[in-house]
Amino acid sequence: MKTSDYYYELPKELIAQTPTEKRSDSKLLCVRSNSFEDRVFSDLSNILCENDLLVINNTKVIPSRMKGVKESGGKTEILLERIIDHNHALVQIKSSRNLKVGSSLHLNNNIEICIASKDDDFYIVEFPESVEKTLLNFASVPLPPYIKREAKPADEKRYQTVYASKLGAVAAPTAGLHFTGELLNEINQMNVDIGEITLHIGAGTFMPLRSEQLKIKKLHKEYFSIDQTLCNQIQNARKQGGRVIAVGTTATRALETVGLTNIAPTNGYTDIFIYPGFRFKVVDAMITNFHLPESSLMMLVAAFSGRDEILSAYRHAVENRYRFFSYGDAMFLERKDV
Repeated sequence: MKTSDYYYELPKELIAQTPTEKRSDSKLLCVRSNSFEDRVFSDLSNILCENDLLVINNTKVIPSRMKGVKESGGKTEILLERIIDHNHALVQIKSSRNLKVGSSLHLNNNIEICIASKDDDFYIVEFPESVEKTLLNFASVPLPPYIKREAKPADEKRYQTVYASKLGAVAAPTAGLHFTGELLNEINQMNVDIGEITLHIGAGTFMPLRSEQLKIKKLHKEYFSIDQTLCNQIQNARKQGGRVIAVGTTATRALETVGLTNIAPTNGYTDIFIYPGFRFKVVDAMITNFHLPESSLMMLVAAFSGRDEILSAYRHAVENRYRFFSYGDAMFLERKDV
């Protein structure tokens, strides 16, 4: 398995730096059996069918980017990966040199945090008070690294889905950014069920794939939760001949994690790595944004719809000037069993 097999050429000007004025005005590329149809996201109600189940990820992005100063006086940037407990967190730290365990960093409000240990490319740090409280008071919106600007007040709203409710993610489930309350109401009135799942996306989603991950077939861990209500909704959709449609690769990862055993209420961490050859057990169709070349998410959608078809769809999107990544346009994919 080579990451280079999932590379595509992307002009830099197609990387969206800002969202569309209205969420549902984004483009939507429908990919079905080697055919591509250019639509608008607000057309989604014409693509869904009665008895379908739309599964959304209700995670909410927590402000998680902080400025820090090392004991030497050098500046750093700290990005939360996940909260471990009341005053410990797993973080990425941008620094020219590895930081020593036991050393300290001062945040922009002079709060001192301590490097407790190192965990691969991450650090476990200790906060003097609640991690969540510190982040809410002093951190900023964690826009992805390919958005080459500082976060603005408007991003606090637009880099959240309209249905975000469970605080804990450090990146938005971007496929859901296209939904408006009006579109969700329209879908609900079509006898399309809407279910909720929680998967808190970590900063590891932006890190390049490491050779070790390719070798052991495991990704970074992310917390997820599925309740009995959603399990019942999945069973009901199956009985009535409807499709399970995941909004985003995050919802897909969580659903297919429980699909490896039995669909039952579950909460915990998943490190599932979905790549071509994977047999999907739960998800029939997927709504997703466009992903970075050579990424694990490119491998996931290639597993879902076929590598050749996905690469052809991406070429079509580039030729037709779709906007890419978090604030970009979306795709509707149907599962291609091989």
